[in-house]
Amino acid sequence: MQLDLNLLTTLDALLEEGSIMGAAERLRLSSPAVSRSLGRLRRLTGDDILVRSGRMMIPTPYAMRIREDVRGLVRQARDVLQPGRELDLARLDRAFTVQCHDSLATALAPTLIRRVQEQAPGVQLRLLAETTADTDDLRLGRVDVEVSGSRPGRPEFRSEILGHDALVVAMRTGHPCAERLDLESYAAQRHVLISRRGRLTAPIDQLLAERGLRRRVVATVATATAGLRLASRSDVLVTTTDVISRPLLDAFALVTRPLPVEYPTVEINCNWHQRYDTDAAHVWLRAQVRAAFAEAFTAAEVP
Repeated sequence: MQLDLNLLTTLDALLEEGSIMGAAERLRLSSPAVSRSLGRLRRLTGDDILVRSGRMMIPTPYAMRIREDVRGLVRQARDVLQPGRELDLARLDRAFTVQCHDSLATALAPTLIRRVQEQAPGVQLRLLAETTADTDDLRLGRVDVEVSGSRPGRPEFRSEILGHDALVVAMRTGHPCAERLDLESYAAQRHVLISRRGRLTAPIDQLLAERGLRRRVVATVATATAGLRLASRSDVLVTTTDVISRPLLDAFALVTRPLPVEYPTVEINCNWHQRYDTDAAHVWLRAQVRAAFAEAFTAAEVP
């Protein structure tokens, strides 16, 4: 049996208004259109629904019995087809997963957790490290937001640029290059690379090659924490982001010098799957990530 669910809306209006004219005004339809729908309802249910009593129409016992059920069904249908955009943060009970590099997690986590707990104490955060290989976690919903230096290439993903960060050269206090660092001295030093995939070269090596230079990479590590600790305990240089890595740079008492060659800034992106575009809680989460990133940059600019 094929059902026209629009009939439920008409039935709800008829039972609420108690007349064809009242229902028509409520639904912004003509009286003949509502009258035709009432005829269909009568044929479908085998009940008169509304019957005339003098100058009024009154509901049948069947209509009285189903009145609350009809109202509930119409309300449920409206909730499904017109989802509310109101978000009750005080009652929000949800766990979100944010995946990012360890330097990003170190820079963003304190502010992000504080903001989330102040606004939505029932929300839990999972901060996951980047994996060594690309996964489908973002597509499958195992990760809500990915904060990364890259953007997914497929159209099903959304991406927002949070900001840009310059590269600097990190070294221990008292390093021979602390007083002066030019391109030749940069290339002559030993280097540790930060690479989640374990790569032993980076785009900057191409720039050095174009100038007839080659640096010596002695190791690659997966995290900024490991790389910067090595820089604090030896004479290796580590090329890293300036603002995002600042908490780790300060923690290891490292000094930084500008990269001695013109080089593009690193783009930091917030990535998510399109299924969450209009999810009110997810929209709120992305706003907190954006605000935490902005606060990290503002704090870094303060002397």
